[in-house]
Formats: sequence, structure tokens, C-alpha cells
Amino acid sequence: MRDKFIEIQKAKLLHGQIGRRQFVMSVLAAGVALPAALGFADKANAAMPKSGGLFRMGIAHGSTTDTLDSGTSENHFTLINGYTFGNHLTEVGSDGQLTGELAESYESADAQKWVFNLRQGVEFHNGKTMTSEDVVASFNHHMGEDSTSAAKGLLTAVTSVEADGKNRVIFNLASPNADFPFIVSDYHISIRPAGDMTSGVGTGGYVLQSFEPGVKSVLKRNPNYWKEGKAHFDEVELLSIIDPTARQTALMNGDIDSMDRVDLKTINLFKRNPNINIMEATGTAHYTFPMRLSVAPFDNYDLRMALKHSIKRQELVDKVLLGYGAVGNDHPISTANAFHNSDMPQREFDADKAAFHYKKSGHSGAIPLSASDAAFSGAVDAAQLIANSASEAGIEIEVIREPRDGYWSNVWNNDAKGWCACYWGGRPTEDWMFSAAYTNDTKWNDTAWVGTDSSKKFNALVIEARAELDTTKRRELYYECQNLVSDDGGSIIPLFNSYVSANSKAIAHNEIAANWDSDGAKCVERWWFA
Repeated sequence: MRDKFIEIQKAKLLHGQIGRRQFVMSVLAAGVALPAALGFADKANAAMPKSGGLFRMGIAHGSTTDTLDSGTSENHFTLINGYTFGNHLTEVGSDGQLTGELAESYESADAQKWVFNLRQGVEFHNGKTMTSEDVVASFNHHMGEDSTSAAKGLLTAVTSVEADGKNRVIFNLASPNADFPFIVSDYHISIRPAGDMTSGVGTGGYVLQSFEPGVKSVLKRNPNYWKEGKAHFDEVELLSIIDPTARQTALMNGDIDSMDRVDLKTINLFKRNPNINIMEATGTAHYTFPMRLSVAPFDNYDLRMALKHSIKRQELVDKVLLGYGAVGNDHPISTANAFHNSDMPQREFDADKAAFHYKKSGHSGAIPLSASDAAFSGAVDAAQLIANSASEAGIEIEVIREPRDGYWSNVWNNDAKGWCACYWGGRPTEDWMFSAAYTNDTKWNDTAWVGTDSSKKFNALVIEARAELDTTKRRELYYECQNLVSDDGGSIIPLFNSYVSANSKAIAHNEIAANWDSDGAKCVERWWFA
């Protein structure tokens, strides 16, 4: 029995279903000697990639409004596409650790002045050598007064970005930020040639051949890619296949080699296919139902609290995620984050509290909730479950099924729709997550949480925590931030979802990252055909 168990664990490691650490721990528990466990794990993780082939991926996102300007990237299709042809100053590796990408190194003596030393000899796809001029121009694209980039809020603390010779860039911040090297890895801040931020010319492992928004992106391997041991496929086709059944059918028929967001309702049937590997990774991803405080009746604190108490969170985990996730507490910081507030009581379904706050709000009539499976697989079902549980507290919710195409431009983050379904991939640090979606200076504050006393206090705390170098004090500040978001904020966050994807068994890879779906959204660069 033990030998059979070990063989199963070996197979999982070789196919990327578990990582090296999980493999070692499992076989140690089975009584295998540590050197033997480490030896096999190292051999598996050191598997030699092969070059060649056409890699086709079905992605659950994509919109006719998508562009090649990384500042407009707002869904997983544009995220993967951008990482495929572009690079950033830093990146989060498969192990969750930050490393230099186009920046060979970076340093700061006070966390307020940051120096990034660039890799030399890196070429853009148009043949131009990357220099500090391109980095400065790329950041100014996102920081300018008239910029519409979603990264603008992340960079408000940057007072200047300057070239110091051809291979060095200096950032001066208004206040210290110990997490700044993480910030510059944000997928929006792709380094492009000065004067060309929108054509898709980058320094990445693949060169863009064609791009049809909402349909597909076609790329070929960059013969001059500066990263050794990366970008193994000859050609790549990224296909927007929003319907989960269509993605699944395409994979089973061999029309694609990989897909994200497996439909959990049919996952057990999917697992029976001998030619497919199911992969699960846990991290900071979460599903949300943001209420915009700029739209009545969600500007009413008691109505927001009524809705937060009217949700059966575990039911959503069980029925929507089928156990592939965990309950949320109406703030975006997961147990994978360093400063998750584990002291906060978990909010539970409470019909009496919901009814109390609803009566106090003075509202009557149906409350519209917009949802589409473009937000996440099962979003419409989740909205209906929320409506059902709210009815037990005397609250009527009208679920509006929205079209999939254009959802992110017509519904989400739009005052025309005060309450909707959404997903967030999460961020590796608390400051990054809060700055991306909750501070008053970010374009993606999808709850429009900017006018209350609590939001003002929250913004001040984020700034204070950002500069705080004492870990204990920083934890206290982030704990309070989470309390404020959960209590006064407009986000209902009932679910932290696992990333569940599927590949043809022809695909090989090493340990899977969990900072984004699809191996940190860098599957095209990291995977190969076995």
C-alpha cells in the first residue's frame, strides 16, 4: 500500500499537481527516508524542458473592448497575453518570492529612494535595445496627469522617476514603501519602447503576430529572448472561450492544450478523462459582490450590513465551489497573506441581524444584483443563492443575468449597476491589494468607498502601514484596515476560491504558482510539451 501511495505522489509531482514541499511532506509521512524523498523531488523539478510545438489555450475571459495597452488590462485574457509578449521590472516566481526581471537588482537605504539596475543587452521585438529611457517612459504612461491606466493609483506615491545613465533608474517616493519592488511587478506596468505603449511590442518570450479583441491572440517564439530556459513553444494561440462547457469540450476534443477555470459542477466527470490533468492551486484569489456607495441604496450603511448578514457563506463554498475554496469575511486579505487578521470573528448568516439592519435602513422593494458567469463560473448561481438566503430575512433581491460580452466595461465598476458579481486574483501584499481596489486614489475602487469617515481613516492607515518598518506595528495597522473594510466597506467577499484548471497530459511544467491562475498567468513562458 505504501509503495502504491508513493507512486501516486510521484505522478502528481511530475505532472505539477503538487509541489516539491508537498511531495516531501507526504512521503515523509509515509515513512520514506528524507534523502530519497529529496532526490526524487529534485529530479522531478529539474525535468528538462523541450522546445517546439503549437500551444493552444482556452481562456475564460476576453472582451471586444480589450487592447494591447497594459494599463487597460482588466481580465485574465489580457493578463496572460501581456505576460506572453512583455516583461516587468520585477516578477513573483513560482515559489511566491519576488525576483528581478528586467531589473537585475534593486536596493534602497530608506525605502523611499529606490534604485533599479537594469539588465543590459535586452532587446524589444522591434530590435531596439532597452534602456532606462524606456522604463521612465513606461512608468510615465501610467503616472501622467491624464493617464487612464488602472495602475495610476498604485503609483501615486512616486514623486519622480529618473534615468541615471542607460542602465539605472531611480524612483523617489513621497513616503517610504517597503513593498515598492512588489508594486512594480504589477501586470499593468509592462515595459515598452519609449513612444510606443499600445502596439504590443515588448521584451517577452513571444512576438505578437495578430490580436483580435475578444477572440484570440497569435504569437511566435522570440528567437532573441533574454531569459534562458523559458518560452519553449514555437507558436502560441490564446483563445477567448468564455463558455465553460465549450472550453471543456475543446480540451477533451484536442482542440486546445490547456484551459483555465474548470467548471466545478462537472469536475468529477472531467476527472475521468485519462488524457487530462486537473490542477488546483490556492492563494489570494477571491470572488466578490461589490456594492457601489455612489449608487442608492448602497450608500446606506444599514442596508449594506443587512446584505452582509444575509449570506450563507459555507453554502456558497459547498454549492458553487464544491469545496474548492474557503469562506471570506468581507475583506480581501487571505490566510496566504502575511498580515491576515485571524482575530476577526467570522461573519455568519444571521436572519435576525439582517432583518434588523434592513428595517433600520428604511428601504423597501427589490434590490437589483447583476451577475454573469463572465465574472466567475457559477456567479449567477451564487447570486441566486444570495437572493434565496436574503429572502429568509425579508429582503427581496432581483438577480439580473447580464450578457457575458462587455461585462467588465458595461457592468463592473459602473454606476449604472450598483451591485454586481466580480472576481479578484488577489495581490501578494496587503498594501498592493488595498491600493489596487480600496484606496480613494485607485481607478478600480469598485465599491466607490471614498466618502465615509471609515474610508478616510482607512486611507490614512494604509499610508501609515506602508511606511512602517516595525512588523508588529504594521500587523496592527493592517488588522484595523481589514476591520474597516469588512464593517463599513461596500464589498461582500463570501468566497476565497482555489484556482482549478486543466491541461492535456502532453503539457509538462514544474511547480505551479498561485499568485494568479494559470501558473501565475505565466504558463506560456514556463510550460512545454513533454
